[in-house]
Amino acid sequence: MGHRAAIVGAGHTRFGALDVGPRALVREAVDEAFRSVDLGVDRAAVGEGFLATLGFGGWQIGNASAVLAEEAGLAGVPTTRVENACASGGTALRTAVRAVESGGADLVLVAGLEKMTDVPSARRRYWLGVSGDTEWERSAGLTFAGVYGLIASRYVADHPEGRDALEEVAVKNHENGALNPKAQFQKRVTREAVRAAPRVADPLGLYDCCPVSDGAAALLIASADTARRYTDTPVFVDGLGAGSDFLAVQERADLTRFGATRWAADEAFHSAGVDRSEISFLEVHDCFTIAELLALEDLGFAADGGAARMTLDGETRRDGRLPVNPDGGLKAKGHPIGATGVSQAYEVFLQLRGAAGARQLSGASRALSHNVGGAGATATVTIYSVG
Repeated sequence: MGHRAAIVGAGHTRFGALDVGPRALVREAVDEAFRSVDLGVDRAAVGEGFLATLGFGGWQIGNASAVLAEEAGLAGVPTTRVENACASGGTALRTAVRAVESGGADLVLVAGLEKMTDVPSARRRYWLGVSGDTEWERSAGLTFAGVYGLIASRYVADHPEGRDALEEVAVKNHENGALNPKAQFQKRVTREAVRAAPRVADPLGLYDCCPVSDGAAALLIASADTARRYTDTPVFVDGLGAGSDFLAVQERADLTRFGATRWAADEAFHSAGVDRSEISFLEVHDCFTIAELLALEDLGFAADGGAARMTLDGETRRDGRLPVNPDGGLKAKGHPIGATGVSQAYEVFLQLRGAAGARQLSGASRALSHNVGGAGATATVTIYSVG
């Protein structure tokens, strides 16, 4: 159906427990995005900006988008904050593409940002909980790890080999993260270490959970018609999808199906006009290892329960039939909430341009990114191509 827009530049900080503040993080990512534009770009060409952030810890609860304009050197340019929990980055990308498609701007800046490690652990738990159902789940003491633990328990009960598959997801993503110089965890782990790790919310252990992270990522989005003014190798956005579901998991018909992802995937594939068999690799929202298995099924790449066997057979490894999270995913790369969806697109940008270094996939031409908010209440799916 044609290209909807194109990524012409991208930047990314290291993810982890960092000594710098949020302003410095977003400035670093944005500056790198502008430097990455092959044929050069004047910041005056940017017509609009979007900042994805939850505002973790309350560092700037209101009007955070003005920080993007200030630190990017874009005072005077309209900027908007986008908050959709952990799906903020994917939602900001979707919004930017639509802004370009509307003709309102030929070049749009998208940034994702979170500073999460500079608050006490009790306050972290509060901020991690605000994106779930606060009326019932949080008031009963149920954490996000607890919610995903319940989901994983149901999945393993229905599909017993799922327990081994959870371990394999952790091992695979840590292996990928070890090749990513911007990942929070650049170390491999063994199945034995994963199995022996302290339990967090059974059956999930320490290595099944993504970390608390600081970081930022940025993208420059151009119209499809103008993309080659900036680079000879634009990465095109061809499909967009989004969906939402009940906020509280107890309201849903099935714990192990995320309807928001299924609706978003169907919309994205329809709008791109491509088949799932044409996708070279996936960037999925693996906030917990069970989330990667659910994503493979909800996105339509495995039948219900089939993601466990697909994972154990090695199909999702970097050299497998359908590589998943070659950057390490949220599990190893890290999960600064507002930055995650933008970071996924950054990895797609590198991979499709053959610039991912030691983790470069062979022959990648189309990709999909999947960004989830809360415990599956919101989701975005984006499909990309190069050529």
